[in-house]
Amino acid sequence: MSLLLLIGLALASLSVGAFIATVFTKLFFGVGLVEMGEVARNPQNNPNSWGAIMLNQGLTLLIGLAGAALALVWLTGHSWREYFMARRSVSPVWYVAAAAIMLLSLPAMSYLIEWNSHAHVPEAWKDVSWLTNFEAWALEKEEELKKMTAFLTRFNSPGRFGVALLVIAVVAAVSEELFFRGVMQRNLVAWFKSRHVGIFIAAAIFSAVHTQFLGFVPRFVLGLILGYLYEWSGNILVPIAAHFTHNAFQLVLLYVQQSQWTDPGFNPDSTESMPWYLVLLSLLFTAAILYFLKQREQAAPAEMHTLSAAGVAVVLPETAPTETRTLGSKGAEAR
Repeated sequence: MSLLLLIGLALASLSVGAFIATVFTKLFFGVGLVEMGEVARNPQNNPNSWGAIMLNQGLTLLIGLAGAALALVWLTGHSWREYFMARRSVSPVWYVAAAAIMLLSLPAMSYLIEWNSHAHVPEAWKDVSWLTNFEAWALEKEEELKKMTAFLTRFNSPGRFGVALLVIAVVAAVSEELFFRGVMQRNLVAWFKSRHVGIFIAAAIFSAVHTQFLGFVPRFVLGLILGYLYEWSGNILVPIAAHFTHNAFQLVLLYVQQSQWTDPGFNPDSTESMPWYLVLLSLLFTAAILYFLKQREQAAPAEMHTLSAAGVAVVLPETAPTETRTLGSKGAEAR
């Protein structure tokens, strides 16, 4: 029921977010509902299109995803503080390690990006009409999103870079992690009674909703990493920090390249894989840090937070189950 409610809330809040975003883009940039469609198709034709699209995306993400997650918590009778409370205290090591994973995994991700960008329907399946239609739609959608991304990440001033950092890094990280990890993954884990199944399904949905299927696999892997970081740390701030690092670092690379502070031949948008030895080192270092964090999780089992009207009582692992999944109005029911 929570998952169905979350889907309904997401559809409703995305509509509300889009409406509010349209009101503000009309007020600040003169781009209303009718003009927004043309701006999205041909953003270079309107001098205010960059600001209008950024404002639209930021508000839609914030209200549509974060709003849906927070609304679900409220409608099920919990406070936001109680619902998103960390299952254990984490040291700064977790945040540093999460950020390091995002950076060190880039060469390995470049291999997945190149492989996925060349993935097509096999010749033997070309006769299956829906597959060929889907491939054509995916290719068309990929080109549209590629052009839009290129337009939005064209930084001709430090101000634009700052706005992009706020919307694409901060707002996206907070909104998507609250929705996909903090609420969706949590409920999927409880429903299937398996942390692995819940994490994999949440990662698949996270990748699919971006509608870039020629980049589905690397984004799915990213979702897995973020999912396990949340599951192991028990703290939603850890995947938020990792997600922010992932998006912010790419924006910094683009800004540096456009500012001509690097070799002119450097192309951060390239889908070509890095050299094999860097990919191998990337895999080894990423796996090592993930193993390190997994060992820290096992060494410090989670505390159970029992929620009641009187407040929060902490029960030590020796006297209670190690994890709490389902929160009821009278307390917490262990998974």
